[in-house]
Amino acid sequence: MNKLYIGNVSEEASAEDLETIFEQWKIPHSGPFLVKTGYAFVDCPDEKNAMMAIDILSGKVELHGKLLEVEHSVPKRQRSCKLQIRNIPPHLQWEVLDGMLAQYGTVENCEQVNTDTDTAVVNVRYGAKDQARQAMEKLNGFLMEDFALKVSYIPDETAAAATPNLGGGKRGFVPRGPLRSGSPGLGARPKLQSDVPLRILVPTQFVGAIIGKEGATIRNVTKQTHSKIDIHRKENAGAAEKPITVHSTPEGCSNACRTIMEIMQKEALDTKFTEEIPLKILAHNNFVGRLIGKEGRNLKKIEVDTETKITISPLQDLTLYNPERTITVKGSIEACSRAEEEVMKKVRESYENDVAAMNLQSNLIPGLNLNALGLFPGGAPGMGPSMGHNAPPPGAQGGYSSFGGQGQPESETVHLFIPALAVGAIIGKQGQHIKQLSRYAGASIKISADEVRVVDANQVAPPDGMDAKQRMVIIAGPPEAQFKAQGRIFGKLKEENFFGPKEEVKLEAHIKVPSFAAGRVIGKGGKTVNELQNLTSAEVVVPRDQTPDENDQVIVKITGHFYASQLAQRKIQEILSHVRRQQQPKPSPRGDGLARPSRK
Repeated sequence: MNKLYIGNVSEEASAEDLETIFEQWKIPHSGPFLVKTGYAFVDCPDEKNAMMAIDILSGKVELHGKLLEVEHSVPKRQRSCKLQIRNIPPHLQWEVLDGMLAQYGTVENCEQVNTDTDTAVVNVRYGAKDQARQAMEKLNGFLMEDFALKVSYIPDETAAAATPNLGGGKRGFVPRGPLRSGSPGLGARPKLQSDVPLRILVPTQFVGAIIGKEGATIRNVTKQTHSKIDIHRKENAGAAEKPITVHSTPEGCSNACRTIMEIMQKEALDTKFTEEIPLKILAHNNFVGRLIGKEGRNLKKIEVDTETKITISPLQDLTLYNPERTITVKGSIEACSRAEEEVMKKVRESYENDVAAMNLQSNLIPGLNLNALGLFPGGAPGMGPSMGHNAPPPGAQGGYSSFGGQGQPESETVHLFIPALAVGAIIGKQGQHIKQLSRYAGASIKISADEVRVVDANQVAPPDGMDAKQRMVIIAGPPEAQFKAQGRIFGKLKEENFFGPKEEVKLEAHIKVPSFAAGRVIGKGGKTVNELQNLTSAEVVVPRDQTPDENDQVIVKITGHFYASQLAQRKIQEILSHVRRQQQPKPSPRGDGLARPSRK
């Protein structure tokens, strides 16, 4: 990859101008500059010089008033799913990198390239070209810890030539597997088992056969499949079905599942049980939408490929304490086994992407308590008791009400604007969906009438000129509740096709800030608000000439996709917290009982 593409070139620029710049910065080149309208190409003697040109010139050097963009030249026909990302902060946490990449699609592989630079370089392969293209557009130039990322395509024919550092490299990135802890220098834990166990429902009458005399059968299954198997016999006394949880590698889970199905089939023959025994898989509702796919395509493909019939329990069966859906698979044992592999593959992909994205938020979004979100199981990385079928209330598990001994976080109010046609989908039949959402998120959620004027201190009318086809959702709750409620609303709008299949869901949110703090959000000469926009990829606007309301507050508008909007909201709240701390009176020097302010 020694050929360079130079973009954003002025029409006035000539080959001599570009040659002068390369000479000025002492960057060797091995051929003439080929100048076209708006761009140019040049060859470098080797990869090291090409990288030097990109690092020194791209986005930093002007020619005729335009900042040059320099990157590896990759013809469109050779643009693949593979990217190279350079200038990564050397002490970046694994979870942050994983989460950042996962925002744009399925990351199939992420490997470090061994270089002499102080910053890290990784090669990333996405599941689809459009995902790689989006990551390229969003991440190139993105600032992380004051390091501007540099992203370029890896041409198909040279991808194999890039030799990854799989072991003792400088910072030791390894092929992307389970989420890792610590910074790259700490290495990665081996993939002993999947973070997502397999959970199935079996008829209660077959539980005895699965356990066997004095537990002999289940011990044999555990040993043969290298699994840990929990049969929850005491759950749901008198119920017709009992849940079983299998902890192992994906292959171990599948082998255990097949063996359990064979045991049940044999027991059915011995007891002359004639009814069909389907495979019933339990999966958290968070992952089921992606398993089904748009218009049911993913599920239909699994049915066709595995020659099975698959149905999923309705949303109405969910409760606050049982977030799992039942996936019923009918077919031969062989067919059901293949279907289990494909279903759980999708579930695990969804889980890994969500955890990566959530870890990104916990690292990049201040004030967001990952554990309090309750989106993922408590306990060790897999599914804990809170994911159990008909699990006890969160209060018994140390659930949402626990904030690590910090006390209840301060409530916030956000006004989120949605298409008026989507109101029915958000409210649901007889208000069921919005009630469930409110309980799930731990937030107060209200939707304004068409003609909203001030209702109380926390509700305001949309500003004059607001599109009449928009409705305002008023969400009140702490940061974790905001994240959960807004996330579900964004997701619901996508699921219900209020945005096109390739269209990103972008909504406008309003938060109120004290009028005296608006200047801090804007910053001197607009510096802070510009930095906010660059950091978050959201549009942040503090409208000019606002008249403060009766509480002396003004509006800040935030427009963007979900993660961008969340990051912007948290950053603004961080600014407000800082302003509030500065407004507090200093403790009296004579107050013996007052603690001395801690130094940071």
